[in-house]
Amino acid sequence: MAHQTFEGSLDSKGLRFAIVVSRFNSFITERLLSGALDALKRTGCRDEDIIVVRVPGSWELPIAVREIAARKPDAIICLSCLIRGDTPHFDYIASEAAKGAGQAAIDTGIPVAFGILTTNTLEQAIDRAGAKSGNKGFDAAMTAVEMANLIRTIRSTE
Repeated sequence: MAHQTFEGSLDSKGLRFAIVVSRFNSFITERLLSGALDALKRTGCRDEDIIVVRVPGSWELPIAVREIAARKPDAIICLSCLIRGDTPHFDYIASEAAKGAGQAAIDTGIPVAFGILTTNTLEQAIDRAGAKSGNKGFDAAMTAVEMANLIRTIRSTE
């Protein structure tokens, strides 16, 4: 008996995306945003099919994701940067931002790509926002494109 295989493609033509990006650590998040926009455009997405939502920080990402999900984009991309400090504040914010983004995806059925940097140092953040380690905003957008196509494929075979 043959099995079915579902896989998403990296073609964003005809898909709509929302990018929720935090202003906190904007010198990093703006680089992540540039990377995400570059990925979407390289895969065929039109400018008019992209909504950018700016929030103060990582803590505010989940509620903005929930609200923008009501517009029914094909996928949502979360971009933020948390750099560990001397207090446990980092752990609380990182955990809740991750949990909230994941829960929003589960509750809405819309893929939410995780482009939230959680680094120990500023240097690590810079490396992940376009330096040595590539651009995690670009990577998150590519994940969003693939997942949007995968979900569309799965739903079309019901």
